[in-house]
Amino acid sequence: MKTILCYGDSNTWGYIPGSAARYTRHQRWTGVLQRTLNGDFIVIEEGLNSRTTVLDDPTKRFKNGKNYLIPCLDSHAPLDLVILMLGTNDLKHRFGMSAFDIGANMATLLGLVKQSTCSCSGGAPLTLLMAPPPVGKLTVVGPTNFPEIFRGAEEKSKMLGQIYRKVAQEAGAAFLDSSEVITSSNVDGIHFEADEHRKLGEAVARQARRLLET
Repeated sequence: MKTILCYGDSNTWGYIPGSAARYTRHQRWTGVLQRTLNGDFIVIEEGLNSRTTVLDDPTKRFKNGKNYLIPCLDSHAPLDLVILMLGTNDLKHRFGMSAFDIGANMATLLGLVKQSTCSCSGGAPLTLLMAPPPVGKLTVVGPTNFPEIFRGAEEKSKMLGQIYRKVAQEAGAAFLDSSEVITSSNVDGIHFEADEHRKLGEAVARQARRLLET
């Protein structure tokens, strides 16, 4: 059986918009991916709330995606496909990152996967880079002030699809622009509604089959 690792943030973890609750395993896009692939593949979920690409968050510990990526790849080896969907948290105002900076951060992660030896053959696995959809209407939800935390993120987030496409091309990775499939919820502007998880999981399944069955 082929093994797929999904490495991402709260939208891979399954954060329900407007709450701290989590979608069920079958509702999350990773669960939809597993179900759509009809058991021919093993899908490993590695989503973490507030995970960044390469940044240390001064307000939260252990959120740097770069620090955990290699141990994660090694612990789940052998892997046939690694799916990366990160960058939304890099848009937080506290980091001061431009969209191009975030693209460079993602290129660093792709480089780590490319240099790894976690595939069945002892080399690098196939990689699928996913650009997150643009930020939606940011709202205050409970104690979380998304408009302040993500101040200025809306315009920058619209550029990530184009930038990530080029980053993936340069790294020899496959690419999926999730904005062509889903939108962020207007409940908080950051997370995905359940039906968007379904649509994303189905879209990823189609691309995963193309990559792994050729």
